[in-house]
Amino acid sequence: MQRELPRLITLVTGMFMAIQYFIPHKHSEQFYQTSLDWLIIVGIFSIVLGIASLVNLHVNKIQRRDAGTKYSYILLAGLLYMILSAILTGTDQQSFFMKGYIAVLNPITSTMFALLAFYIASAAFRAFRARSLIATILLVSAVVVMLGRVPAGEDLIPGIAKVSDWLLNVPNMAAKRAISIGLGLGGSATALKVVLGIEAPHLR
Repeated sequence: MQRELPRLITLVTGMFMAIQYFIPHKHSEQFYQTSLDWLIIVGIFSIVLGIASLVNLHVNKIQRRDAGTKYSYILLAGLLYMILSAILTGTDQQSFFMKGYIAVLNPITSTMFALLAFYIASAAFRAFRARSLIATILLVSAVVVMLGRVPAGEDLIPGIAKVSDWLLNVPNMAAKRAISIGLGLGGSATALKVVLGIEAPHLR
């Protein structure tokens, strides 16, 4: 019963959420909105559980004096600061919460993206080696697109901007749509297996 009841709830909820799209009735829309409200409530409790788990993990690391304990202190101090500042000063633009966000998190995010650019460049260098016909096509297309995106490229090779736009709007768009269709079909198949109880990751 402990496994059958969650499976039954998943089946009924999943089938209703799929069918309600085809029922243009106010009661259907109201029930759907109520379900979304409950989803937000469950998400809030999930965040609380996640924060508790994170705090417990780093407190245990500090107690065991594991390597990198100083980072646990920094994480817990930052978490405590953001929670208290949001409660005491609010979350408007002039609050200590937003000042901490802008002064700390934004530079960290920019640093991560700056480091990521080097990894992307390294991966592109390895991927664009013309060792086969497909790799050569990828290399030539990348060079054409990059040159077509900057003003200097049009000055060097007149008309390359149009070729770059064509590559982005025709072959690239076709590939993106094929990937989107594949993702949609894969997501639908996975959702159907969960609803029918073939896969039950929420019961593990």
